[in-house]
Amino acid sequence: MLDAIRWDSDLIRRYDLAGPRYTSYPTAAQFGSQVSSFDLLHALRDSRKALKPLSLYVHVPFCANICYYCACNKVITKDRGRAHAYLQRLEQEIQLIGCHLDPAQRVEQLHLGGGTPTFLSHDELRQLMAKLRQHLNLMDDDSGDYSIEIDPREADWSTMGLLRELGFNRVSVGLQDLDPAVQRAVNRLQSLEETRAVIEAARTLQFRSINIDLIYGLPKQTPDNFARTVEEVINLQPDRLSVFNYAHLPERFMPQRRINSLDLPNPEQKLAMLQGTVEQLTTAGYRYIGMDHFALPDDELAIAQEEATLQRNFQGYTTHGHCDLIGLGVSAISQVGDLYCQNSSDLNHYQNTLADGQLATSRGLVCNADDRARRAVIQQLICHFILAFAEIEQRFNIDFRDYFASSWPQLQVMADDGLIELTDTHLQVLPAGRLLVRSICMVFDAYLEQQNRQRFSRVI
Repeated sequence: MLDAIRWDSDLIRRYDLAGPRYTSYPTAAQFGSQVSSFDLLHALRDSRKALKPLSLYVHVPFCANICYYCACNKVITKDRGRAHAYLQRLEQEIQLIGCHLDPAQRVEQLHLGGGTPTFLSHDELRQLMAKLRQHLNLMDDDSGDYSIEIDPREADWSTMGLLRELGFNRVSVGLQDLDPAVQRAVNRLQSLEETRAVIEAARTLQFRSINIDLIYGLPKQTPDNFARTVEEVINLQPDRLSVFNYAHLPERFMPQRRINSLDLPNPEQKLAMLQGTVEQLTTAGYRYIGMDHFALPDDELAIAQEEATLQRNFQGYTTHGHCDLIGLGVSAISQVGDLYCQNSSDLNHYQNTLADGQLATSRGLVCNADDRARRAVIQQLICHFILAFAEIEQRFNIDFRDYFASSWPQLQVMADDGLIELTDTHLQVLPAGRLLVRSICMVFDAYLEQQNRQRFSRVI
């Protein structure tokens, strides 16, 4: 797989555009207030009738400390009691949603994200999982993919033991960078020993999969010190790695205003970091899945990509794209059939709405026929790097070349540049285009011209 990516600096500079990450199409930027909780209940009825399996995302927004780079929906507080009122409303939401589902609808995938889910006490975590099991059909045989985000500063052996007991079998560990100067610049002091202890606990307790998150482009990072971080991470042997590009958008995310922009690496340094990371990881045996993600060859994502069953949704790359996704908690996003909807991102509004006995749906959209066709194209490219036109034509009753006539000139330029192979029957992303697959997907995005590109991160 060393030839899965071909590094071409000139192409990267030319196509390194700002654009969506395509965890959905249309993206959340297109969500509007025309969607309400009524639409969600209607979609859940259809899901219930079809007995669709489920994927759950549960958002826990609390963190004890602020990380300056963070763009998540979060509440920074040392007061652990702040979680009590939130959990009351979250449990109310679980109960309301559960009323509209069939007990036969199995929860194949569960993810607790944040924030810091382990901000909650052991009793609170037990209570939350009990409420989920009471109202939803969680699996008891450890065959589901049940994951949780871990901050090693907020977890120890007893925490990991509790999580395994509660049914979690996957963990995603936030690390970002190990260099002390970088950690001080982003206000996240976290030692290698803390991180290793959590990973060793997960392995001893037989968690099935361990993911580690890294970010390149942070203040005080250099190609050399980031390479040392990557080397240490490889030694930890996670099953998966997410290597994200830091998007410095202080006008949108207030904590980022505490970062000195003069400390940020320049574009050439960021490119060198990414190139070095790709080389280190592929040499160590990791496969490039796409969109910042790497996995060992025996990982489910790598196998799914080989078998052409890999999909992508708001939880990222997944083997559970056939499930209806239900988001629970403040700012959480659901995808049920052709409906996308998002809960209020304001904590007080979320809690007050549920206190009144109403779901906190605040915005969303319903996909139309054009959205569905473009979604299928983008998903196929971003997951498998190849698109057979006949499959799309048959599925959506269109002539591919005619339907996407406005995109064809851009695709031909990309073909001339060596990003893609373009024929009368298929489009294939070539090794030089794999790191730039977001830019290729943008060609099929009907909404992109209307949007402010500054709200998105750059591809590289």
